[in-house]
Amino acid sequence: MGSSTNKVVLGLQWGDEGKGKVIDQLAESTDVVVRCQGGANAGHTVVVGGRKTVLHLLPSGILHERATCIIGNGVVVEPKALADELDELSAGGADVASRLLISDRAQLVLPCHKALDAAYEQAKGKGKVGTTMRGIGPAYMDKMARTGLRAGDLADPAWIDRLRAHLVAQNRIIAALGGRPVEVEQAIITLRPYLKRMAPLVADTTAWLHRAAAANKTMMFEGAQGVLLDIDHGTYPYVTSSNTGVGGVITGSGLSHRQLGEVIGVVKAYTTRVGGGPFPVELANETGGKGDEIRRRGGEFGATTGRPRRCGWLDLAAVGFACRLNGVDSIALTKLDILDPETVLPVCVAYELDGKRLDGVPANLNELARVKPIYETLPGWQASTVGVQRWQDLPAKARDYVAFIEKTLGVPVKWIGTGPGREATVCR
Repeated sequence: MGSSTNKVVLGLQWGDEGKGKVIDQLAESTDVVVRCQGGANAGHTVVVGGRKTVLHLLPSGILHERATCIIGNGVVVEPKALADELDELSAGGADVASRLLISDRAQLVLPCHKALDAAYEQAKGKGKVGTTMRGIGPAYMDKMARTGLRAGDLADPAWIDRLRAHLVAQNRIIAALGGRPVEVEQAIITLRPYLKRMAPLVADTTAWLHRAAAANKTMMFEGAQGVLLDIDHGTYPYVTSSNTGVGGVITGSGLSHRQLGEVIGVVKAYTTRVGGGPFPVELANETGGKGDEIRRRGGEFGATTGRPRRCGWLDLAAVGFACRLNGVDSIALTKLDILDPETVLPVCVAYELDGKRLDGVPANLNELARVKPIYETLPGWQASTVGVQRWQDLPAKARDYVAFIEKTLGVPVKWIGTGPGREATVCR
């Protein structure tokens, strides 16, 4: 049987759902927080005491002194990005390195991967995916090609030679794509201090996690990006390079399904996505339009890239698909307060294609681009929900909006975000 105390936290949309805040809150009563996939392309924002911290590689539970944080084998780790995050948190007075372990099986993101990312995107022209240019996709390509370097390789006395050979080999591909090859020796000089700093944190985290499970430690598994960006089930090819659902949690941590526990899906009260790809509920984002208004009100700009997010109404057709894929037990609804001024709230409950109602999200991109959202319209509440902490203090129509989500998805909403801070949450 699965653990009744462990938790998996997944984003059920196209990322940017507010997972950082939810994970930060739940980590207060958690012994171990595990990041299972993705890399520095993630951006989890946590606001504590009015101070905003954006985490890219470090698990969002790192701000709680109780939690041991694990960067699992499914993550691709950029050494400099990791050092920068550690330095930023240390400057704020947080001692985090003593509570951090990095899997010896985690792949490294190297300068050649960033150069490859740029070269691939440039070569695609108008068909580019819109990556974050952090080298994540090329690092996963190396992993699957069995040519990548892993964190555990840092213990090998010959790791500099292996690094040099890898950079030289990758430069050939970069040059063939018309990109700018990296300066091999300079890259090694630059990387060396970051790799040496990272080496003491590297451990067999799979064995460590199994020992923690045997000792009944409470665990939380943290997803990056969102389920609709999953490499297998997302809107391919406009997806990330890893599995963002429960499958990625299992393969990226080294634990089995028996340790997962409750699966919590994080859902923004409306929908956003960054980059290319079909977006059925997208609102026009021209200046002064409804999409632009929600984007400004919600601060919808990428935590990693700063890119403006495309905005639309809540898409429960897509969220329902994500719920079914991952066996979601409960939902954390975020940014309810952003909808406060709206007079009406259209909610997409299904898609229609060529006159036929669909059960899920089409795999074919052309079909997804042609679907017609089927909306049900709810009245807005036009009252402030900012900072509300009790269910009964929410406006009646805001409660109705939440109830509609629960009824449509068949999943209870246990947490409701009413602002960016830890305390701005309704717990049911």
